[in-house]
Amino acid sequence: MAKAYLEITMFVSNANRPTAAGVYNKYKQPFLDGIRGAVSKELLIRNEDVQVLHCFESVEDASAYLQTELFNNDVVKELAPLLDKAPEIKIYTVA
Repeated sequence: MAKAYLEITMFVSNANRPTAAGVYNKYKQPFLDGIRGAVSKELLIRNEDVQVLHCFESVEDASAYLQTELFNNDVVKELAPLLDKAPEIKIYTVA
């Protein structure tokens, strides 16, 4: 059961959304298989922005993911050129 959520809100133009969704799909399974405490990962889309909601077993696991090679060397590098501005990153604890 998830005890923490990592929410990353990205501002991606409509033209770049298919490519951004491809990055999400490419790294979803490696995230689930290789990241400590990973429970699930969902892509949420609305007109204003795109969010990736990551579920973890703990806040510590969510925070640690932001320091991983998968996040920094793969996901961030591929998404950075697609972003209109810096993403918003938040970690929540389940009450």
